Amino acid sequence: MAACALAITGPSPAAAQDTIKVGILHSLSGTMAISETTLKDVMLMLIEEQNKKGGLLGKKLEPVVVDPASNWPLFAEKARELITQHKVAAVFGCWTSVSRKSVLPVFKELNNILFYPVQYEGEESERNVFYTGAAPNQQAIPAVDYLMSKDGGDVKRWVLAGTDYVYPRTTNRILEAYLKAKGVAAADIMINYTPFGHSDWQTIVADIKKFGSAGKKTAVVSTINGDANVPFYKELSNAGLKATDIPVVAFSVGEEELAGVDTKNLIGHLAAWNYFQSVKDKGNDEFIAKWKAFTKNAKRVTNDPMEAHVIGFNMWVKAVEKAGTIDTDKVIDSIVGVEVPNLTGGVSKMLPNHHITKPVMIGEIRNDGQFDVVWQTKGLVPGDAWSDFLEGSKDLEADWVGKKCGNFNTKTGKCGGV
Repeated sequence: MAACALAITGPSPAAAQDTIKVGILHSLSGTMAISETTLKDVMLMLIEEQNKKGGLLGKKLEPVVVDPASNWPLFAEKARELITQHKVAAVFGCWTSVSRKSVLPVFKELNNILFYPVQYEGEESERNVFYTGAAPNQQAIPAVDYLMSKDGGDVKRWVLAGTDYVYPRTTNRILEAYLKAKGVAAADIMINYTPFGHSDWQTIVADIKKFGSAGKKTAVVSTINGDANVPFYKELSNAGLKATDIPVVAFSVGEEELAGVDTKNLIGHLAAWNYFQSVKDKGNDEFIAKWKAFTKNAKRVTNDPMEAHVIGFNMWVKAVEKAGTIDTDKVIDSIVGVEVPNLTGGVSKMLPNHHITKPVMIGEIRNDGQFDVVWQTKGLVPGDAWSDFLEGSKDLEADWVGKKCGNFNTKTGKCGGV
């Protein structure tokens, strides 16, 4: 009985630790390693830098790295391991939406915090998750608006090409509804999905070429993820499709994916992000220099999801300092409203819907694998968890401060969605 009483009234394991453990949940093997390994590295750098400043709450931060190996069910197992065995205070991780969906029940059950750094399809706002990547209104919708404009080529026909999982399918459902609302005919929209790691693009690219030969300006909106991008762009080149013919705007191709790839056939194609390494800003210059020094590799590049981890980590640090504890509930309450500098000259803010404010940029691929920013928003765009273009979503809002709800229905006045 005495032992039981001690277990109930004593300090929690996390609070009793000599260090504050931080979970890093990124694929270091498998099809997504091409994108996620760098996110593990930047987290190690951020933790090292914070420790040089004296740590957090008088304790050193201790990174705990696991490899879910691009295996979506394994993400949930590794998340549970981080929380129950390693007693981490928070987790920074996941890339694909299917990996995020896999871990959500674990974070809710065990009441821990996930910082998710990658663009995603929206249609979600969880109390235990902070979305530091772009929502559709911070990437997909502005990219289509740009391509529709005179500066973007006045595109009339659309190929929505994606990897076959939740992010591309939901994003393309939003984009299809948006395009139709803008007057685009169903016959002018082609949608295609391929599995992770897809390598044989000949038939699909031939179909894209044929679709684009109808006399209307055509563009590809790509939600293709991971290493499948390399053979996709190669086949575009083999088919003689240049950016001037059918431009591709990608939502998952950045500097890291282009590193080590022959980009001569990619010049002029586009990507929509909220950060590019090429942005001229003092804070960005300092970050790039620190990154190259940390990796001891002058050729290592930076990218958008890295910046999202920088923002998320710094927000978490400020929230913990504000709360004076790593207690999950108190940190969640403290982080809304926290502001930290981004790497493009602005200040990002954590909103009540657990999304942040971000600028939106369209970059054009250069021959050195970097991007020239050809368009950007005048200010920062607040992330919207629920799409204004989908039935069942447009009436929903997320507010974890006032309404304590991630899917409050403004028509019924009730929490719980549709």
